[in-house]
Amino acid sequence: MVLGGIQKSSLIDYPGKISCVIFVAGCNFRCPYCHNPSLVEPHEGTHKFEIEEEEVFSFLYSRRAFLEGVVVSGGEPTIQLDIVPFCDRIKQMGYPLKLDTNGSRPEVIEHLIRNDLVDFIAMDIKTLPDCYQTFFKTDCGSNEILSSIQLIMKSGKDYEFRTTCVRPIVNAYIIEGIGRLIKGADRYVLQNFIHKEVLHPEFFRGLGPGSGYSSEDLLHFRSIVEPWVKGCSVR
Repeated sequence: MVLGGIQKSSLIDYPGKISCVIFVAGCNFRCPYCHNPSLVEPHEGTHKFEIEEEEVFSFLYSRRAFLEGVVVSGGEPTIQLDIVPFCDRIKQMGYPLKLDTNGSRPEVIEHLIRNDLVDFIAMDIKTLPDCYQTFFKTDCGSNEILSSIQLIMKSGKDYEFRTTCVRPIVNAYIIEGIGRLIKGADRYVLQNFIHKEVLHPEFFRGLGPGSGYSSEDLLHFRSIVEPWVKGCSVR
């Protein structure tokens, strides 16, 4: 595992639990609005990734009386070769585990679900699946995204889908399309885009602060998608 960081306690990353967030380094997407650019290409920048697995596990062992869950985030965890034994070891310590994923590796998600190595899955649905290759410079196609959505919804695990609302990747038409894709989903979260340190600032040249949406816009998006899902919130 290539580990890029650890947040030792969080009240917001695992719903209802005090959690630790483990960030893996490396991602197969190049989302222009990514707010963790140093985690996308860990071998191409100046950031050094020196966190050892044993250091992480030692910390988790020492905090068993305090922490209520562990979040594995990124980067993209499912592209890590050792993600399965890594999650297995966390689960063997007795922790509920939440996975943050872009949904590009449904076969890995299926394995984690089938072997009960994950308790909560949060999947980003970034735009309509047919548009992924246009915006995110990835070889992931719509089939992988659609497969991951179906796997998660049928898994019996806790889950949420979430979308970062940023122009021109997301608009009202796209939000409705996503709602139709996840019809009946337990939880859908609309996230506001904050224009600060991002992976590809040139993508937003000429848009500036206008690349995000207002609070009123987000509430409008929520009203569009609410008929399709069981619960929708703005974060």
